[in-house]
Amino acid sequence: MYTRKGFKPWEQEELPSASKYFPVYNQRTLIPEGSLVIPRYSALPFYKELENDVKILGSRLLNTYNQHNYVADIINWYGDLEHLTFPTWTLDSYFPDNIEGPFVLKGRTNSKKDKWNTHMFAKNRTEAIKVLNNLRDDDFIEPQGIVLRQYIPLVKLLEDPINKMPVTMEYRFFCLDGKILSSGFYWINFVDEVKDLIPTETPDGATKLVEQVLRIVEDKIRFVVIDVALKTNSNEWIVVELNDGQQSGISMNDPEVLYKNLYQILI
Repeated sequence: MYTRKGFKPWEQEELPSASKYFPVYNQRTLIPEGSLVIPRYSALPFYKELENDVKILGSRLLNTYNQHNYVADIINWYGDLEHLTFPTWTLDSYFPDNIEGPFVLKGRTNSKKDKWNTHMFAKNRTEAIKVLNNLRDDDFIEPQGIVLRQYIPLVKLLEDPINKMPVTMEYRFFCLDGKILSSGFYWINFVDEVKDLIPTETPDGATKLVEQVLRIVEDKIRFVVIDVALKTNSNEWIVVELNDGQQSGISMNDPEVLYKNLYQILI
C-alpha cells in the first residue's frame, strides 16, 4: 500500500488496521518489484504519471487509470446506472426545459456540498442559473464541466447543519471485484447528532441496491465506492455517487473490517 505521509485521517483512523494486512510505503521507489499497489489517498492529482512510474518499477495499480476515469466523471457511469440514480444532464450542451426543479448542480467529478445553498442546490430553474454562474466562477469546479441533476428528496436526519445542507439516510460501501468489503453511515462528521436515528446494522435495501450496481459495474472498475441513500416516503434506495476506492474517505466504515476483507480477496 502506497500513501501520503502526514495525512492525519489516514494515520489515525486507517493505518493501524491497514498495516496489519499490507506493507505500507510512503515512497514509491521503495515498493518491491512485482507488487499490486493500492495508492490510498495518493493517486491524485497525477494518476497517469503514478501509473507510469509504478509500471517502470515493475508493479501495477489496483485500479488502472482508465478504471479510475470511469468513476471520476459522472457521465462515464451514468449511462450504466441511469435507472438507479438521479436524472442527470450535462450543462455544456443542454438544460432540460420540461423540469422546473428542484435540482443539484456539481462538477463532473466534485461538488461544493459545503456551500449547499449557493453552489449546489436550486429550488427551480431561476435559482439553477444562479448556482450555475457561481460554479462557473469556481476555478476548481468549472474546468471539470458542470452537470445538472434532478433532486429527488431523501430522508433527512438533521436539518441544515451547514449552509442548509441536509444530512440524509446515506451509506457508503467499499467494494472489490463485485463483492462488498464493508459499509457504514456516510455522514461521519454528524454521527453523534443522529446516532439515535440510524440503524445499528446497514439496511438490507441499501445492500441489495449495491449488489445490483456491482453486477453492472464490476467489469468497469475493481475497487469502487458506492454511496446510496433512502428516498423520502418510500422504502426505495437510490445511487448517489460512485468513487474510486483508492481515494475515498472511509466515512463510518470499520477500517479493520475493510482492510481484512480487502486482504482476503486479494491474496
